[in-house]
Amino acid sequence: MATEEPPPEGSKDIHPAQPTTEAFLAEQNSAEFGELRRSYRSFAFPLTVAFVLWYLLYVLLSNYAGGFMGTKVFSNINVAFVFGLAQFLTTFLIAWFYSRHANAQLDPKAEAIKDRMEADA
Repeated sequence: MATEEPPPEGSKDIHPAQPTTEAFLAEQNSAEFGELRRSYRSFAFPLTVAFVLWYLLYVLLSNYAGGFMGTKVFSNINVAFVFGLAQFLTTFLIAWFYSRHANAQLDPKAEAIKDRMEADA
C-alpha cells in the first residue's frame, strides 16, 4: 500500500485531510449522526412503502378489475390511463418533496458533520 506524500512546497493541497477509521466509527455512533439517520428514515421509509402500495394497487386493479379500469372518463381516456399518469405524477412529487426535505433537514446536518470531521482530521 502506497503512502501519500505531502504536497510539494508552495503548492496548494486541494484535498482536505481524511479522517481516520476511528473518527468515522465515533461519528457513526454520535447522537447527531443518529438524528440525521432518523430524519432520513422517517421521510424515506413511509414514502417508499406508500408508493409501493399505490403502485401495487394500480397493478392489481389492472389485472383483476378490468371493467373498472376500462371505464371511460373522457373521450378515449379511461381510469387505467388516469392511474398510469398519476403514477408518473406521484413519482415527480415524491422526488420534489424529497429534494425539499433534503435541502431543509438533511443537508445542513450532513454538512455540519462533514465540516467537523474535516476540521478534526
